[in-house]
Amino acid sequence: MTFTLQHTDPKTNARAGLITTDHGQIETPIFMPVGTQASVKGVHLHELTDDIKAQIILGNTYHLYLRPGLEVIEAAGGLHRFNGFDRPMLTDSGGFQVFSLAGIRKITAEGVEFRSHIDGSKHFFTPERVMDIERTIGADIMMAFDECPPGTSDYDYAKKSLRLTQSWLDRCVKRFDETEPKYGYHQALFPIVQGCTYRDLRTEAAEYVASKNAEGNAIGGLAVGEPTEVMYEMIELVNAILPTDRPRYLMGVGTPQNLLEGIERGVDMFDCVMPTRNGRNAMLFTRHGTMNMRNKKWEMDFTPIDPEGTSYVDTTYSRAYLHHLFKAQELLAMQIASIHNLAFYLWLVGKARQHILAGDFTPWKAKMIEELSQRL
Repeated sequence: MTFTLQHTDPKTNARAGLITTDHGQIETPIFMPVGTQASVKGVHLHELTDDIKAQIILGNTYHLYLRPGLEVIEAAGGLHRFNGFDRPMLTDSGGFQVFSLAGIRKITAEGVEFRSHIDGSKHFFTPERVMDIERTIGADIMMAFDECPPGTSDYDYAKKSLRLTQSWLDRCVKRFDETEPKYGYHQALFPIVQGCTYRDLRTEAAEYVASKNAEGNAIGGLAVGEPTEVMYEMIELVNAILPTDRPRYLMGVGTPQNLLEGIERGVDMFDCVMPTRNGRNAMLFTRHGTMNMRNKKWEMDFTPIDPEGTSYVDTTYSRAYLHHLFKAQELLAMQIASIHNLAFYLWLVGKARQHILAGDFTPWKAKMIEELSQRL
């Protein structure tokens, strides 16, 4: 995998770049739709590629390991062949999902014992096991196994957690280097910077991750309850340390405003369930603000969902029709809203890239932040 830094905004740290993988190129900054269980919820493959124009999607190691299971994925020839998405894919390590199972898991220096949320069966993830699982799934980018501590963690716990993550990273790198891809194409390993909201821990974590000379790096453990301004402060701190010639991935973030603020601070890659989850709950993101499609105000509004639409659903369906579908609890409502929101997110990062290259990112971003904050 290679990363070419094409331009940096002269007034900020916003960057435009190009990631090249064996499954294609990714223009950064980029948003990755979340395909947790080998599927982006409510979205057909042709919509994902042709209309939403997703350049890369994300899969979840924990969920895919449990269902359909590694035997099925390996027999299919890897995740790309299993779900039909022939562009780049990234898998998280499953760490966040495992650690969210607070009542049914046990963390030790060796790894994490947990019970399946599906059938209660017992499983054990070690850094080595996770590397083997991600090799079998076959994503172009693999994430290191880490502990994602709660955002409210005290300093002692955050420090202990970071030591564990660093130890596990060493073991991930060793196992990664000892193994080969299974399906004939290259896989990259991204370490993850943790450290909660403690500046010294984040600094140490970023320096440790940078020392691994990985093909890309990630920032984890943010947007988990801390104030937004603190999140931005941590991003600035970490990105001042991570190498500029490698892509930087901010995990699990966030709102359209969060994306633009992250881009301004030098982030290249994002993922979040918000576009689809909020869409399924009738919230649309648009360049002029958010729309709650259950509101009665849309009942007699026969204009397109978004006249300046970024997706075919925006101009095919009216606001009144989408309002009706949500009120009637029709599944099509959730599909339309998910497609719209994902297409908008991809449009937004694409526009950010254009303005970085054009040299006017700062005024464009200021105007967009103001408009995105409106409720329509």
